[in-house]
Amino acid sequence: MLYQFLICFLAGLGAGLGTGFAGMSAAAVISPMLITLLGVEPYAAVGIALASDVLASAVSAWTYGKNKNLDIRNGLVMMAAVLAFTLVGSWVSSRVPSATMGSFSKYMTLLLGVKFLVKPVMTTRESMAAADPKKRAVQSLICGVLVGFICGFVGAGGGMMMLLILTSVLGYELKTAVGTSVFIMTFTALTGSLSHFAIGGMPDLWSLLFCVLSTLLWARIAARFANKASPVVLNRATGAVLTVMGAAMLLI
Repeated sequence: MLYQFLICFLAGLGAGLGTGFAGMSAAAVISPMLITLLGVEPYAAVGIALASDVLASAVSAWTYGKNKNLDIRNGLVMMAAVLAFTLVGSWVSSRVPSATMGSFSKYMTLLLGVKFLVKPVMTTRESMAAADPKKRAVQSLICGVLVGFICGFVGAGGGMMMLLILTSVLGYELKTAVGTSVFIMTFTALTGSLSHFAIGGMPDLWSLLFCVLSTLLWARIAARFANKASPVVLNRATGAVLTVMGAAMLLI
């Protein structure tokens, strides 16, 4: 039990920091650690990770929203598409070999971390406001379909793909992108976890409880720090967290 708690606490620490800093899904860290170190079945591990995302993303979204770094109106269009295709992705993932689900999140985490270190996001609120609302709505719908499917399929890809799309395609500044991402991930994670549990059954309750509480704690800490940091510091912190996590998971 102590070993199980320690692994879940460390997994939640990494997942919470990733969620609070970068809007990253907890599955990027929790799933590989539970699979590798506790022998949890991959599909159940993704379900635990998505369940851990729900409260962590919610408290992060509340923190970003309180600091006016959340775009709810434009995020709703993407969220509708994401929610629908999360269910599709979850169903498909239950019929795909476990090995296919295992490696995607590790490489995605590492590459996105390097991206923020090498090419930081320095978009301003002014340039965000200048974007064409109709074009952004169409882009949000199309991107939401892709993100939703990935979120349901491997969990991890959803949050990271959403952050990449919000900053690179839709032109969001970093804090607003993270705030909007965790807002959407609150609902996609809830949908994804419920569909995983409905299809694959309930996972180990102790692992679920330990991961949920640890992720919630560290996501709250990271989100508070991120909202007070400058764009340069936030880019470096986000890049460093993702790069270290990605490299560590590849080594494991």
